[in-house]
Amino acid sequence: MANIKSSAKRDLKSKELRAKNRADKTELKTMMKKFDAAVAEGNRETAVSAYKVAVKTVDRAAGKGLLHKNNAAHKKSAMAVKLNKMA
Repeated sequence: MANIKSSAKRDLKSKELRAKNRADKTELKTMMKKFDAAVAEGNRETAVSAYKVAVKTVDRAAGKGLLHKNNAAHKKSAMAVKLNKMA
């Protein structure tokens, strides 16, 4: 346990931030899985709506620093390829 007040405060802040980051990463993975499930199902309308939500989530994660911008672009590109193969 921290003995210095500022150190204890910093520890608390880092735990809060870690929990928030983990929740955001979990949401990102869930949206990606929902898109993959819609593509596997073969329903184009569901896949398009899931794609829009997943892309928005990826962009938000990149903006928050959870993903590198190139990694986000790679994920979006891969999803677009999967979506276009359905047509």
